[in-house]
Amino acid sequence: MSAQTQATPSNAPLRLGIAGLGTVGIGVVKIIQRHVDLLSARAGRAVSISAVSARDQMKNRDADLSHYDWVADPRQLAARDDVDLFVELIGGDEGIAREAVETALRSGKDVVTANKALLAVHGQELAELAESLGRTIRFEAAVAGGIPVIKAMTESLAGNDIRRVMGVMNGTCNYILTRMESAGLPYAEVFEEARQLGYLEADPTLDVGGIDASHKLAILASIAFGTRVSFPSVEIEGIERVSIDDIRQAGELGYRIKLLGVAQMTGRGLEQRMSPCLVPADSPIGQLQGGTNMVVIEGDSVGQLVLRGAGAGEGPTASAVMSDIIDIARNVRLPVFGQPATALATPVAARTAVPAPYYIRMELLDKPGALAKVATVLGDAGISIDQMRQYDSDTGQAPVLIVTHSTTPEAIDHAIAALPGTGVLVGEPVELRIEEL
Repeated sequence: MSAQTQATPSNAPLRLGIAGLGTVGIGVVKIIQRHVDLLSARAGRAVSISAVSARDQMKNRDADLSHYDWVADPRQLAARDDVDLFVELIGGDEGIAREAVETALRSGKDVVTANKALLAVHGQELAELAESLGRTIRFEAAVAGGIPVIKAMTESLAGNDIRRVMGVMNGTCNYILTRMESAGLPYAEVFEEARQLGYLEADPTLDVGGIDASHKLAILASIAFGTRVSFPSVEIEGIERVSIDDIRQAGELGYRIKLLGVAQMTGRGLEQRMSPCLVPADSPIGQLQGGTNMVVIEGDSVGQLVLRGAGAGEGPTASAVMSDIIDIARNVRLPVFGQPATALATPVAARTAVPAPYYIRMELLDKPGALAKVATVLGDAGISIDQMRQYDSDTGQAPVLIVTHSTTPEAIDHAIAALPGTGVLVGEPVELRIEEL
């Protein structure tokens, strides 16, 4: 399917079937109910809801759903004759969400979704299916909540050769890291606080393990570099190993720790990594607080763009869903990932080789020669030391902080693997890349 925009859409109402009535789904319902005339004026036609679906019909959702048909099975909702556009807000990369989306496409309907996992895992096959049937899938809400990053990349920056995409794409992780810093609290305590506030997914590792953010990075990389979505090749490290000591030491060095995603195309292939990094505290990403997201896009013509905003929540994410709904009401039709799905290249996965300084924290036995053994291991790996600090301890162990000069990830891996052989290491070291941005 080629990209096209028809300037004169049908005047018939666009009838929605909404599957999933959690925070985002109810947010969409509220916007449609609150802005009937505004949406009609902007879309050039009325936008209405024919039917909805969710697991529990009796749940109090703080919205009037009495005017809509209730359908227990989202697949049946997706196939209804009075539904023109299927809005999938169920979540998950398998099962009912995937089946309902496929049903909608085969029933001749376009799809709007906020499901980043589904697109990261099955995006290519769904895009090919949609385009073969003359349909489209829109997913602004799947990446960075209310930030219009998908539209920016597929439309506003379509004339650019994208050089790099990076950013903070998981608000929960950013909340945890900034809360640790501001309150001086350990990771475990802030993690539990986030859980009590409802910030964590049902499976918390999706957030703190970096998986949720990596889904988003893989989607952005596909659009940026014209490749098939390649989530399995993302190098992923979560924030579980970051301690309050790391937060404090980074601050003393003039940095903050962020879960940072970076994707770029190199001569060796597509690099995609999601990991906690030290970034300058005075940089735009370093100043990012709470649950806010930020995406940085670098293009050959436009230079660097910084998009910042709410990465989750009822209002921001529902706003992104509505932007897709309005586009489809206007009959704005684009290939799913910005280029025809069959033309997307299969990327060659490449591990990042770009040199950078590294922060290394470790506990050593407090005995003569311990530091010298560590310095020897680093030297043998070709790593030079920029700073080294040893802190007092009454536990018989010596906390040590090392900042290296710029070196390669391969050299760091070699050194970390060799450190246990010194006989002076206690526990596992923590190594974090320093991104000067």
